[in-house]
Amino acid sequence: MEQTVRLEFLGTGTSQGVPVVGCRCEVCISDDKRDNRLRSSVIVSIDDIKIIIDTGPDFRYQMLRSGNVDADAVLFTHEHMDHVSGLDDIRAINFLQHKNMPLYGSEGVEESLRRIYHYAFTDNPYPGVPVVQFNLIRNEPFDICGIPVIPISVKHGKMPVFGFRFGDLTYITDAKYIDDEELKKVKGSKVVVLNALRRKEHHSHLNLDQALALMDKIQPERGYFTHISHLLGKHNDVEKELPSTIRLAFDGLVVEA
Repeated sequence: MEQTVRLEFLGTGTSQGVPVVGCRCEVCISDDKRDNRLRSSVIVSIDDIKIIIDTGPDFRYQMLRSGNVDADAVLFTHEHMDHVSGLDDIRAINFLQHKNMPLYGSEGVEESLRRIYHYAFTDNPYPGVPVVQFNLIRNEPFDICGIPVIPISVKHGKMPVFGFRFGDLTYITDAKYIDDEELKKVKGSKVVVLNALRRKEHHSHLNLDQALALMDKIQPERGYFTHISHLLGKHNDVEKELPSTIRLAFDGLVVEA
């Protein structure tokens, strides 16, 4: 029996979020809630297992806003601060669950977490620090609490970043380039999430045209764009330009595959 994969977008914004501090562009002053974007993060739910992907600086508020109070693991795409800097707030979930939180990520993620959150990785941590257990992942299939995960290696500029496939759903953020071998892992997904930063070319992110071209190669039943900056345009205006099978994600959106 196939398992339903449920993905909730906790945040769909870029590293600055939307609105950007001090900006008065039409997107940043929009009264459309879909134009308000916290930093990119999702919760993937399969059966009773919940996996958080990335804990950025908005993580605490994202969990409060979504009503989520627990998780079985945290999976990281990469080590940039807009994806890791909220990890300390996992303490509340430790307290509720009375157990440690398994973390999964690359060597780069592990090095960064051990440096930033050194107090959580000492032999004798003081009371109240995040209680975590790091699990190193490489570019080969692994599982989290019995849930199979296929990593997809992409390039974020020169930085290696992981996207992830869960059954018929693939989530990729902070990508600029995906080679053909890695793209084979994505094809056949019913739902694909990609980053689409803005319209203008960017050195380390797909822009809108590039993200659309990649979706055309993958041909999912449904596609969603995330990691969106205020420079892309207002949600409602951009969606009018998109094919019917592709939508902009927004904070709080839930999709299933």
